[in-house]
Amino acid sequence: MRWQSALPPYNPGLKASPPSVFCLPRPAGRASLGAVNAAAYDLVVLAAGLGSRFGGLKQVAPVGPGGELIVEYSAHDARRAGFGRVVFVIRRDLERDFRAAIGRRLEGRMDVAYAFQELTDIPKPYAPPAGRSKPWGTGQAVLAAEEAVRGPFAVINADDFYGASAYRALAGHFRAANVNPPVRPVYALVGYPLRQTLSEHGAVNRGLCRTGAAGHLTGLEEVLKIERTPDGRARRPLSGGGWQALSGDEVVSMTCFGFGPALFGQVRGLFADFLAQHGGSEAAEFYLPVAVNDLVAAGRAEVCVLRTEDRWFGMTHREDLPAARAAIAQLVTAGVYPERL
Repeated sequence: MRWQSALPPYNPGLKASPPSVFCLPRPAGRASLGAVNAAAYDLVVLAAGLGSRFGGLKQVAPVGPGGELIVEYSAHDARRAGFGRVVFVIRRDLERDFRAAIGRRLEGRMDVAYAFQELTDIPKPYAPPAGRSKPWGTGQAVLAAEEAVRGPFAVINADDFYGASAYRALAGHFRAANVNPPVRPVYALVGYPLRQTLSEHGAVNRGLCRTGAAGHLTGLEEVLKIERTPDGRARRPLSGGGWQALSGDEVVSMTCFGFGPALFGQVRGLFADFLAQHGGSEAAEFYLPVAVNDLVAAGRAEVCVLRTEDRWFGMTHREDLPAARAAIAQLVTAGVYPERL
């Protein structure tokens, strides 16, 4: 895994505000709680798929009144919560365009690093099949950032807006983490109601969460092609045909996670298992939510599901752009953000 850093050593920025809500690790078998230096928080931004989703980086549209991109609001909120550094995971062939169109917008505010997700960056003895043209999904994308990450880190999508409280909640989770290694890693996931994450312009993929009484994740199912129904609810296709109705109240993962460095070794092993089964596929993807679910199911990690008071929105489809712009305009009018970041 290779990465490049831009600019001098970073400024840790503002101190983190208290999280709106977060769950603590289960106490049994744990060492005492302690503080984690906010300067160690990294924000890993998954951006390798931007070009394919929007038809090329030149078409990634601004959403803010000053021409800001969604990722600029994410970095702004993360910095205010105590994150000092952003690591963009991108495709190497888009590096020049990405740096010019996106990276340079942030380089004066945070330390910026780049990691490259590549089709051929997989463990031996595996090799990509001749007909495959794209990398292996969000799980591999996180592995690409391993050498750039220095401590606790969040993972987000570049084209999703999560709200400021998501980053405060993750920072609070990091602060509450144990200084001494726990019995097993304790990660975090920021969850949103399904109905809030649907698009009016097509189907979406979502990770449906199951939680226990203590707010810990008990299962995370990656569901593809969820559609909004005319009554404001949702439905998912069944493998054997037909549909399953969803209420819209289900908590879903929008790829907003908080991890520690232990994740890399765990996911690397799961990626090798994935390749053993699907390495010959031209389309199969190694999804990060599926990897997290596998770790929970095997008892190798615990995951706190964090809820925030802010809304989520994204641009799964280009037709989602007007709604995203309207949402940002409302936040600017309400004083949540300045007219120019």
